[in-house]
Formats: sequence, structure tokens, C-alpha cells
Amino acid sequence: MTAAFKSEMAQRDRLELNKLRKLLRREVGRAIADFNMIEDGDKVMCCLSGGKDSYAMLDILLNLKKHAPISFEVIAVNLDQKQPGFPEHVLPEYLSSLGVEYYVIERDTYSIVKDKIPEGKTTCGLCSRLRRGILYDFAVEHKCTKIALGHHRDDIMETLFLNMFYGGKMRAMPPKLKSDDGRNIVIRPLAYCREKDIERYAGLREFPIIPCNLCGSQENLQRQNIKMMLQDWDKRFPGRLENMFRAVQNVLPSHLCDTRLYDFDKLERYSMEPEEFNQISVLNL
Repeated sequence: MTAAFKSEMAQRDRLELNKLRKLLRREVGRAIADFNMIEDGDKVMCCLSGGKDSYAMLDILLNLKKHAPISFEVIAVNLDQKQPGFPEHVLPEYLSSLGVEYYVIERDTYSIVKDKIPEGKTTCGLCSRLRRGILYDFAVEHKCTKIALGHHRDDIMETLFLNMFYGGKMRAMPPKLKSDDGRNIVIRPLAYCREKDIERYAGLREFPIIPCNLCGSQENLQRQNIKMMLQDWDKRFPGRLENMFRAVQNVLPSHLCDTRLYDFDKLERYSMEPEEFNQISVLNL
């Protein structure tokens, strides 16, 4: 590979990186505005796992913080669950290089999960519940007003279909929610961002990615099947995923079948004399 070719490739990567940064920053900014995710004076706890999504979220939020018309704090928090082989030095070194305030919480949830879950069964459910509880407590103790998670648009759509196919519910991931205990507001700034854009951005930024399978647990097979289905649709039917995501933003309860959302009992026929109906029909022609 010649020096000229290397230089040309580096230039292309720089241009692509700038394009992706602008795209992701615009989409994150739009989500923040649409759902009032971050307000003046907020202290945002950015949960960092070491994966591409949380790295990108922190990177974009720190960038937006410099140019935002409001003032807010960003801190990074990682939960070290004592998984065997977890590279404990990676995140502290990276976060120190950024100069961002960060905390590493050490809790041996790995042993708890292994003790409670039979061999061969997925550990993700219990692991995530334990993780949420620890992070929620930390946010309250450190007076964080928002907890930022790195779920993106693809995660939201996968969750929608997962609940439809296997749970009989039309339920996805809200971009903003109050935690079950009522003490925290959780936000998902990447809600409008596509996973493939985040993945490419993370590669160009050369984030020190930590593998997500250190615990030995395989990703939920049902979710993986849905991910593959959506990826296939995205390839074969351009624009389909975008339209599906728009659909979850344009819900018409009167055209669904949930009596808790729409009071079908009180629907009444408009009462009028035949002559009146004929007059209205003529006017509408």
C-alpha cells in the first residue's frame, strides 16, 4: 500500500467521520428537543458499558454540551460487575483522556446471577434488573437528574416486535420515562439514530470497545431473530424501517382494539332527520 493511497483513505475517513458526526449530533439534538430530555441545570449520568452505543452517546453529548444554548453537566458511570476477563483499565484510561468526570461502581452481580440462574439459561434478565437497581441508587445518591442510556432506533424497533411476537403487546422503548421506583428520569438520546451509523462512527473514532459476551451468556435468541429480520427488511425494502418508526410516533387509538385507550362504548350514531342528512351530503359533494 503506497503512501499516497494511505493518505487518500485517511482523507476519505475524515470526511465520512465529519458527515457521521453531524448526522448523529443532529439526530440526538432532535430527540432531546422533541422529548425535552435535557433541561437547563440538569446533571446527566451517562451510563457507559464499553460498547459502541454508549461510547457514541457520551461522545455526542459532550460535543453538544459545548454548543448547547443551555447549561448542563455530564458525568460518565460504568458498573464493573466483576465478570471474568473484564479489562478494568480500559474505561478509566479512556475517560481520563477525555477529562470527563467519571465513576466506576464495583459490584459482584456476576456471582449472584450465576448462583441464581441454572446452567444454560439466559442470564440477561436478572443481570439487567440488578444493574438497573444499582445505577438508579447511584443516580439518587449523586443528585443526577437524568440517566442516559445508549439504546438506539434499532433497539426500539426490535423491542416493539419482540413484544408483539412473543408478549402479545404493542410496547417498545420510550425515549424518555420515569423509573419504576419514581426516583429517576431515564432518557435515550440515541432514539433517532440508526445502529449502522453508530457502528461506523465508533469504528472511525476508534473507541476502545469491550466485548459484551464476557459473562458467557448468549444474546436472547428471540431478539437476535428479530434483529436479523429487520436487517433483511432494511436491505430488501429501503425506507421500510423509517416508515415503521414513524408509525410508533403516529398512533391512532380509535383505529386499534384497546378499550383502555379508546372508549368504544360511548360511540354514538349522529342523530338527524333524513332531510338534514341529505343536505349535508350535498354540501360535501
